[in-house]
This record gives sequence, structure tokens and C-alpha cells, in this order.
Amino acid sequence: MLVLARKLNESIRIGDRIIVKVLHLNRGAVKLGIQAPPDLSVYREEIVDVTRTAKPGAARAGEARAPAGAARRGTPPSARPAPAPSTRDKE
Repeated sequence: MLVLARKLNESIRIGDRIIVKVLHLNRGAVKLGIQAPPDLSVYREEIVDVTRTAKPGAARAGEARAPAGAARRGTPPSARPAPAPSTRDKE
């Protein structure tokens, strides 16, 4: 494990496509901003754990992946409504 110290508004890069920035510091908590391409899923660990618990064996089959952005909004994948149909192609 690589351990890095960062101050407020400082960032780290992971490869060429991911930036993690320290947005807010508080006693006992750090708020991070994660900039990643849309094709890369970013989830909080507890969301992944809940999904794996709800669907035993799904993690092995690749079914435990939540919809894109689910963890960013803090809503478990099973509690999110289906996305609205796109209207871009109706012109």
C-alpha cells in the first residue's frame, strides 16, 4: 500500500485518467473529490459490500456492479429508480 500525505486542495493522480483531490478537512473525516472517466466505476467500499451481501456469488459473475454513479450519490444500487429514457434521438 502506498501512503501519501496531502493538504487541502492538493491532489494525487492515479495513472493518466484519475485525480483524487482533498476538498475538505475535518476532525475525523476527509472529503475527497474523485475525477474519473465515465467508463470507470467508482464506489464507496460499503456500497460494494452491501451489493455483494445482497447477491451472494454475484461478485464472481460480475453482476454486483452498481449503475454508474450510484456510490457517488450515496444510494445503494437496489434502491435507485431506473433511468429515464433518452430523448436525444427523437429529432
